[in-house]
This record gives sequence, C-alpha cells and structure tokens, in this order.
Amino acid sequence: MHHFYRKNGSLFCEGVSLSALAGKYGTPLYVYSARTLREHYQRLDSALAALDPMICFAMKSNSNLSVLRTLAREGAGFDIVSGGELFRVLQAGGEAGKCVFAGVGKTDDEIACALRRGIYAFHVESYSELGQINRIALRMRKKAPVAARVNPNVDADTHRKITTGTYENKFGIPFEEVGEFYGQASRLAGIKLRGVQMHIGSQITSVRPFREAAEKMLPLALTLRARHGIEYFGMGGGLGIVYDPALESGSAAWWKRQKNPPLTPESYAAAIAPLLQPLGMRVVLEPGRFISGNAGVLLASVVNVKKTAHKNFVIVDAAMNDLIRPAFYESYHQIEPLTVKKGRIISSDVVGPICESGDTFCKARALPSLSAGDRVVFFSAGAYGFAMSSNYNSRPRAAEILVDGKKVIVARKREKLDDLIRGEK
Repeated sequence: MHHFYRKNGSLFCEGVSLSALAGKYGTPLYVYSARTLREHYQRLDSALAALDPMICFAMKSNSNLSVLRTLAREGAGFDIVSGGELFRVLQAGGEAGKCVFAGVGKTDDEIACALRRGIYAFHVESYSELGQINRIALRMRKKAPVAARVNPNVDADTHRKITTGTYENKFGIPFEEVGEFYGQASRLAGIKLRGVQMHIGSQITSVRPFREAAEKMLPLALTLRARHGIEYFGMGGGLGIVYDPALESGSAAWWKRQKNPPLTPESYAAAIAPLLQPLGMRVVLEPGRFISGNAGVLLASVVNVKKTAHKNFVIVDAAMNDLIRPAFYESYHQIEPLTVKKGRIISSDVVGPICESGDTFCKARALPSLSAGDRVVFFSAGAYGFAMSSNYNSRPRAAEILVDGKKVIVARKREKLDDLIRGEK
C-alpha cells in the first residue's frame, strides 16, 4: 500500500507530480509520502491493538528528520543503534523514553548519553556488554534498564546478509544461556531488568518464522517474568514488503520459493497476538522497512543509452552510492519511466555511472525504449536507500523531499561540491 499513482500517464506522490519535483529539484531525488508513512504505522498499531504495543520505528531504515517527526507525531517510539540516531530522534521531537538501543558495539560514550537521556531499554548482546553497561551506570549512580537480546536459533528464511537469529550470526545471547545471563544480571547493582527481546532478521515475508520464534520464546518469557519481574516482551522487527508486484511475495531469487501471500499487519497480528496476549506483558515491536520501504521512491534521469551487439545499457544519473541495495544484496526494485512511453519494449540493463560493474540496478529488464533526458523511478526505495548512501566517487548525495498532500517539504537539501570537502584540509 502506498500513495504513488499514475494520472494521465504521469506519476504522482499524493497530490504532487513527480515530474514537476524532478524538474524543480533535479535528480537523483528521493521522494517520500507522509500519508503512506502514517498509514503504515497506524495500520500496524491498529492490528495489534489488543497487545497495547509500543512500536519503535527502526530508524536505520530511514533517519531523515522529517520522516522521524512524521512518525513521532503519531506516537511512535524508535529502535536506535547508535548515539547519532538518538541525537536525530531528539532533534525530530521524539522521546528518549520510547527508544530501545540495540547493536553489538555500543561505546561507553553512547551508553552514558543514552542513560542521561533516559532511554526505555538497552538490548544487550553479550555478557561483556552487560558488564560494560553496569560499570557506566554505577559510575553515573544510575540503574540501566536492560533486556537481553535472545538469539533463538530460528532461520528467518531471508537473505543471508540480513538474517540475525541463528547461531551463525553475531547477534544476541544463545537461547540456552539466557537463564544464566539473567541470573548474573540480577546481581549487578547498576542493572534493572526490564524485558526480554529477540530479532531474527529482516525482510521476512511469512508469519512462520515469527510464530516459530515466539512459540520458542514464550515459556522463557514467562519464567523470566516470574523470577525477575520483567515488564515487556520484544518481538523485534523484520516485517517484509513487496518489491516486485509481479510476484506473490517478493522478488529476490532466494524468496521466490515462498507460496504465501504478502505479509500484512492483519496476518501478522492474527498469528502473533493470540500467542502474546496471555503473557500479560507489554509488547515492543521494531519495524523499519515495513513502515518506510514503500513510502519512498528514487527519481533518476537517463544520461545516455549505450547499445552494443549484446546489450542495451540505460545509463542513469543515480548510482550505487545513491541506492546500494541492488549491488549489495542483489535486490530487486521496480523501475518505470516517470511518464508513460509508447513504443517497443527492449531488454535493458539499467546502470549507473560509477566505474564498477557492480553499479547495476537491473539486468535484462523488459523496459520501454528510453532516451537521454527521460526520467525513471525506482519504487520501494524508502528503506535503506538514502540511509545507506555515500559520497563514493566524490558524488554529492541526493536531495530528499517529503510530500504531505499537496505540500512539498525539502527534507534534505542536495549536497554541493563544497560539502564533499567540508572538514578536510
């Protein structure tokens, strides 16, 4: 579900023409739909209402201040993984008391800052991190609220680079060690045991892994509540989205074998809520991509078309530094002309200008014949798009626009060449 649509052959975001935005602000250009962000959050919150959830947006997927402010106004909390992300939350009007702090490599300074600000909980990944947090809390004469991130050893059936819930991954406390971990934590003077949490991966499109992990975790959560008085159960995030409408449940090669319809808030809630309701504990969720993924697109212009005896290369002004997912994860993004073009369909490789063969968005894609000056749109670019962008090849990063109805907000100005050397000498 999103609010990008065609009218008279041209693409619109809510009430604004994408061609007009590209003409005024240039390309590459990220465009986000505020209505889509709000509706995705509201739909998930409503589906899980019986659990009275705290939904913490995983802002690593999209950390733009205007995006964060839009969600903070809806009452969202935030899943953070760095001190910089906490800083962004506060700048956007979010509440530290609705933040959970994840990640395997929290620094002393980040922990101290989060304690000063009063975050809801640290999700602790190791015994050594537990000792680190305890030491800093004692020095600050505070009690640090923590929850162990449990590794339940459940295969999320997703891409190998974004699975996090098996013993092959760097994340979490092994399931069999959790009881001992909480016993040790309960004896530390600087620690307050607040909850227990898991996270098994990202871009999960079936309820099966969620249900399997929850069923495994429930007896443990009940035991920990009885022994240590914990108050919340964290389901993590990872709800997937549809990148390719032509496929039932996604688009990556490792995903095609799945036969389930797309995961929805309602199907997720139907599978999870009956399991979690008897816990009598607060439920914390950390969706990122599900809220922001289909709420954003990337616009690009065709720079040139190179035809050889073997290939038709459509060269655009966006590159892997702007949208790295296809190069990094072999990910699919639906690509279309911004304005409907009539004529024959050509098998094309859409590529960027960076001097690496990996700077390729798609291969042998059936697309209308395109020419220099045409504009294209990459759909489902609102998550891990700009957030993972860089200045590789000394390319200024794209501008970001937030559309709310007919209102256009420049959420981030396009970088200039001077920005590339700011701080250098």
